[in-house]
Amino acid sequence: MNLDLDQDGHLVDYTIWNESVAQELARKLDLELTPWHFQILQAVRQFYHQFGHSPATRPLIKFLMKTVSSDINNAVLQEQFNTGLVARHLSRLAGIPKPPNCL
Repeated sequence: MNLDLDQDGHLVDYTIWNESVAQELARKLDLELTPWHFQILQAVRQFYHQFGHSPATRPLIKFLMKTVSSDINNAVLQEQFNTGLVARHLSRLAGIPKPPNCL
């Protein structure tokens, strides 16, 4: 699959995102996505559509706690997505732009 990515590894056109695209992006990060991962990524996309911007980590976790599960926290996301850069990593996998506060 040949994906058009920006210099930060995010999709240039977020509208082409689907589960196959997400899995391809995850494969580059040695991550196999499960239905739970896709539920989180769909919620990240919902945040983007609802608020018009990619989320920073704290607002994202609060949103996920309300929309997906109250058991979600930073440590769970770091472990399940193999990253310390939760907002940036999840935004990339969800096919949305890099959060504005990320370097």
